[in-house]
Amino acid sequence: MKSNKVTKYDLVEAVYADTKYEKKIVQTVLESLLDEIKDSIKNGSTIELRGFGTFEPRLRKGRKKARNPKTGEIVSVAPHYVAAFRAGQDLKTALWEYPVNSN
Repeated sequence: MKSNKVTKYDLVEAVYADTKYEKKIVQTVLESLLDEIKDSIKNGSTIELRGFGTFEPRLRKGRKKARNPKTGEIVSVAPHYVAAFRAGQDLKTALWEYPVNSN
């Protein structure tokens, strides 16, 4: 799979092309959606978008002897939450059907 980066600008342009809503409105809705997802995860909620996937907070265990890969220094890392994403069945199926280039 070729690694192409899609930015928020690209998403706004794509939704604008599909809907012909004003770009400012599309951008506002997208920003609002992303803020709501971020706030919900930050508050410990799980966001389930059927057919697409699930965003959820996951607890990472702390470690007393972690290593800073840049300096090699041994550091202590406290337990903390990270954002996690699990793909939904429709997305998984779509990726299975994506052709693989064997170069």
